Amino acid sequence: MKSITITVDGPPIAQKRPRFFRRGAGVGTYNPQEAEAGQWVLAARPQIPLKIIGAVSLEILFSFQRPRSHFGTGKNSDKMKATAPEHHTAKPDLDNCIKFVKDCLRNLAFEDDSKVVALFAKKQWGEPKTVVRVFSHNKETT
Repeated sequence: MKSITITVDGPPIAQKRPRFFRRGAGVGTYNPQEAEAGQWVLAARPQIPLKIIGAVSLEILFSFQRPRSHFGTGKNSDKMKATAPEHHTAKPDLDNCIKFVKDCLRNLAFEDDSKVVALFAKKQWGEPKTVVRVFSHNKETT
């Protein structure tokens, strides 16, 4: 099974909703995330040697930096507080992070979102980055 691993450093980004505005009697829409998506794609593109055709599986790991409030003060500033959460349960939501990654990788690493047949995703504390593994389900001929 062929796979591609993509690592994008920096805090993970969640998909935002489209915005609407009134102009005269009409209503228009715009994407407030075009710049973020463009930067993410620029960081990911060199790591993608080819676009996978057909069914794919995604394995995505979102790592978020712990806030200072999770650590002690003074001499204990490098030690984790006992009350610091083990899992990342704060915003952004996992599904919105997944949507952003899938939208950025569409037509770059795989054809379309509809080609994703399996997905594993996880949020965790760590060095801020997003790691994506794209697995091909195509049968290889030798």
